[in-house]
Amino acid sequence: MQEDSPVQNENTPDTSQTVPPQRTNRRTRLIVLGAAALVALGLGGVAVATGGTDHPAPAAVSLDAQSRVDAASRADRSVRASSTPVTPSLSPSPSPSAVSASPARTAAAKAKPKPKPKKTTKPTPAWVDPMPGAAVTSCYGQRWGTLHAGIDLALPSGTPIRAAAAGTVTQAGDASDGYGNSVFIDHGNGYLTHYAHQSRIAVTVGQKVKAGQVIGYEGATGDATGPHLHFEVHQGMWNQIDPAPFMRARGVDLGC
Repeated sequence: MQEDSPVQNENTPDTSQTVPPQRTNRRTRLIVLGAAALVALGLGGVAVATGGTDHPAPAAVSLDAQSRVDAASRADRSVRASSTPVTPSLSPSPSPSAVSASPARTAAAKAKPKPKPKKTTKPTPAWVDPMPGAAVTSCYGQRWGTLHAGIDLALPSGTPIRAAAAGTVTQAGDASDGYGNSVFIDHGNGYLTHYAHQSRIAVTVGQKVKAGQVIGYEGATGDATGPHLHFEVHQGMWNQIDPAPFMRARGVDLGC
């Protein structure tokens, strides 16, 4: 027996294909929860990539852009450098005079000793002692009833005798009258000096001598009791005067 199928009214909803409202709401909630989970996972990944900050990564994007700019700039420079070789300019080497001295050389220059001043000799006085340091054994004046016309100066035999002043030698040899080996010097001002009893004569007639120059050596030739220098001053030849005041007036003290 055939059962009659119920007749569907046009206005009656098709319950066979309609999802129950409860099931629909459940599916919607699952979709929303899945989307939320996906969003959460995406945000978590971003947070991990950016160091855990909540901000997006504009700085990272900015740094990446700056890196690309720098790389492009380097690439640009390398292309230009390789395409256009640069020839280094040859600058002249500085001359030795232009190079500044090193500190050690400067210190050495500063430490260089100053040149020693030249030794200057004092000018010889116009008149000097004919035998410096000698002892006076007799002065000018009367002795044994006769005039002792000079001053006797004694030192060991062979002591150098010096010209009392500059002049010209007029006599050199035995002067007789007991003087023995004698030297006479004309000083060109009307005065002469006489040096008697020498053991050896060191000048010749006509020779120019300076004050203090050695003209002979002490001895005991002629009438002498021992080695000594008999020194006379003549105001004109054989006009003997007292040598003591004459020499003193010229800065020389003979001790009489």
